[in-house]
Amino acid sequence: MKVKRFFAQTMAEALKQVSEQMGPDAVILSNRRVDGGVEIVTALDYDENMARQRLGSRAEEATNGSRLAELQADQHRRLEDELSRSRDRIREVREKRAGQGAGYARASFSDIQQTVDEQADVRAPSIGRAGEAYSDELAQMRAEISSLRDLMQGQKPQSPSEPSATSAVQQRLAERLQEFGLGNELAVSIARRHKAGRLEDGWKQSLKMLCTGVRTARTEWLDQGGVFALVGPTGSGKTTTIGKLAARYVLKHGSDAVALVTTDRYRVAAHEQLFVFGRILNVPVRVVDESHSLDDILDELSDRHLVLIDTAGLTSSDKGYQEQLAELAQSHHNVRTHLVVSATSQPRIMKSVWHCYKMANLAGCVMTKVDEALTLGESLGFVMETGLPVAYYTDGQKIPEDLHHAQAVPLVRLAVDRLKALQRQQAVAEGA
Repeated sequence: MKVKRFFAQTMAEALKQVSEQMGPDAVILSNRRVDGGVEIVTALDYDENMARQRLGSRAEEATNGSRLAELQADQHRRLEDELSRSRDRIREVREKRAGQGAGYARASFSDIQQTVDEQADVRAPSIGRAGEAYSDELAQMRAEISSLRDLMQGQKPQSPSEPSATSAVQQRLAERLQEFGLGNELAVSIARRHKAGRLEDGWKQSLKMLCTGVRTARTEWLDQGGVFALVGPTGSGKTTTIGKLAARYVLKHGSDAVALVTTDRYRVAAHEQLFVFGRILNVPVRVVDESHSLDDILDELSDRHLVLIDTAGLTSSDKGYQEQLAELAQSHHNVRTHLVVSATSQPRIMKSVWHCYKMANLAGCVMTKVDEALTLGESLGFVMETGLPVAYYTDGQKIPEDLHHAQAVPLVRLAVDRLKALQRQQAVAEGA
């Protein structure tokens, strides 16, 4: 939520400023007459629940939305005044120390303010005792302004009597992690591990934690060999992913040691796409049905180095759901079942799908449609919470170019790039 205060001689001029700078979606929190004209306090993306949370105990006296808006505006005015006083103090310190000699470099107020805005790490140069004292006072002033800027952005200050309270930097870090795509609970949990320091330091630390928390498969199926099954809802990309895996294997090892199997006998012509892949790649395709059980087919294909099993996208309410998963879980072959998760799915849907298919003894997951997702934090948060190792991810329809062996660091880096691209798009849209 962005809060801003406007001054003008008349209400019409003030409203014009609001329209030009905040746009038509701005909410007016309060308006009042002041010396020389009127004052309007406005907000963008105003959320009443968020406002109550940030006001803390003061929100209890707000019996309606109008009173809540007034309290929010009052808090904004108070914090702006505190910020102005801190700037004046810095100016006074600078002028006071300027008279003590030019034996050390003096940082200008504008430099300090720019540094605070950019959240950079400032080390004021010091020569002698006067320089050291000056640096200490500048550091204190900078910390005070940084704290007040956090409050100006709607953050609730941490009370010394509440050691479990979330600091302003931690709250801002949690908000950035949520923009990244993580769920609220996971974002807050990661942010709270950043005990002290700048926001950017906490952001880097959080990304390292994500890299550590996202598990990936150490070896590729193509080299490891074995029997692998892909399960997941309809449209998640199971069959296309199997085609990519088979094509990559054939290009690397030839077509003699790979075979494809489908258990989808519940839908008319459901296995036609898999047969097309088989004809193109010159590999055998087998269908599990009433006459041929999964174990019988796997016995027949025991001489193959790699067997890929496609399954029907069934939900718990579909006929054959339990039967299909039981075939995979009870097979006397070592079938390593992987859940196919679309990166475009909502986090709740991902978790629901996981609950539906976890009875198949999931060994990991495959992330698909990465190129279509606005952010990837949802997918990364899902694999962190479930503990499923990511074997592969796909980012397009090209076979097999758009299939990638998953590694934690590149995945997190890709997610950061996706967030930056989204922010650039939003900035362009706001500018337009």
